Amino acid sequence: MTTTAELLIEGYARIGQLVHQVVDGADEAMLTQRLDPEANSIAWLVWHLTRVQDDHLAEAAGTEQVWTANGWAERFGLPFDDSVTGYGQDGDEVGQVRGVPAAHLSGYYDDVQTAGIAYLRQLGDDDLDRVVDKRWDPPVTLAVRLVSVLADDLQHAGQAAFLKGILERRG
Repeated sequence: MTTTAELLIEGYARIGQLVHQVVDGADEAMLTQRLDPEANSIAWLVWHLTRVQDDHLAEAAGTEQVWTANGWAERFGLPFDDSVTGYGQDGDEVGQVRGVPAAHLSGYYDDVQTAGIAYLRQLGDDDLDRVVDKRWDPPVTLAVRLVSVLADDLQHAGQAAFLKGILERRG
C-alpha cells in the first residue's frame, strides 16, 4: 500500500525531472530570454519555483532554507534580500535573474529536492493536519501547503518547458 508520503515524494520528484529537462544544456541567452518585457524567463521561473519550495518546506520542517544554508544565495549573486522568493516581483525584478548558469539552477533545485524528500519521508498521515499558516481563513494545514507547492512548482516548470520549446523553434 502506498503511503501519503510516498505519493507526495513521487509528485515532487516529477518537478526535478522537468527542471532538468528544461535547464540542462541551456545557455544564458536561452535561460534569460523573455517573450516581452513583462514576461518571465526560464531562469526566473526555475529560480522562483525552487525558492518557493525551499522557503515553504523549510518553514514547515523548522529548518534553515537550503538557499542560505548551502551557500546558493552567494553563488547566484542576485540583487535581492535572501528572504525573497520571487512572489509578486515585477518585470524589472524578473529581468535581474541573469548570469546564473544552468548548473546553478539545477544544482540548487537538486539540493532543495533532497532536503524536501528527506522531510517528506519522515511524515506520517497524522502530521498532515498540523496548521502551518494561520494568516489564512481557513488556516493552512501542512497537507494543503504541500499540495499547493507541488501544484505551483509543476505549473512553473511546465511554463519553463513551454517557453524553452518556443525559443528552440525560433532558433
